[in-house]
Amino acid sequence: MHDLSVSNPISGDELVAALNELLEAERAGARVALETANQIKGHDLAPLVVEIQQDEVRWCKMLLGVIGSLGHSPSTITGDFYEKAIAIEELKERLLFLNRGQGWVVRRLEKLIPRIQESNIRSQLQAMLDAHIQNIQRVEEGV
Repeated sequence: MHDLSVSNPISGDELVAALNELLEAERAGARVALETANQIKGHDLAPLVVEIQQDEVRWCKMLLGVIGSLGHSPSTITGDFYEKAIAIEELKERLLFLNRGQGWVVRRLEKLIPRIQESNIRSQLQAMLDAHIQNIQRVEEGV
């Protein structure tokens, strides 16, 4: 189903490139959160980090499915964000850096969603956007 009210609609190739970029970022976030959760077992923030990791995995799966449904092969790359984040040893600083990565995803999605014609893809990305905004708030409150 196409929504004719979409302004500046995104091309198929541009959409797949944007989705792969998001997938690479989500994969990096999932790895950072997993390794961080494993490092801080028993810490007060561990449950929050585990929930963020599960959320990142959820969005990786969604993006993999959407890219596949468009007839393309998903990227297998993990974004540069992983190396930068995992190098931060202090927990609070790493979580704040993870939050900045979540903010990057939010900004990307806010620009991308209005350009997508397919309502199903748009709604899935909107759910991802909403979850990232919520996770940012949860980390800000937790640290």
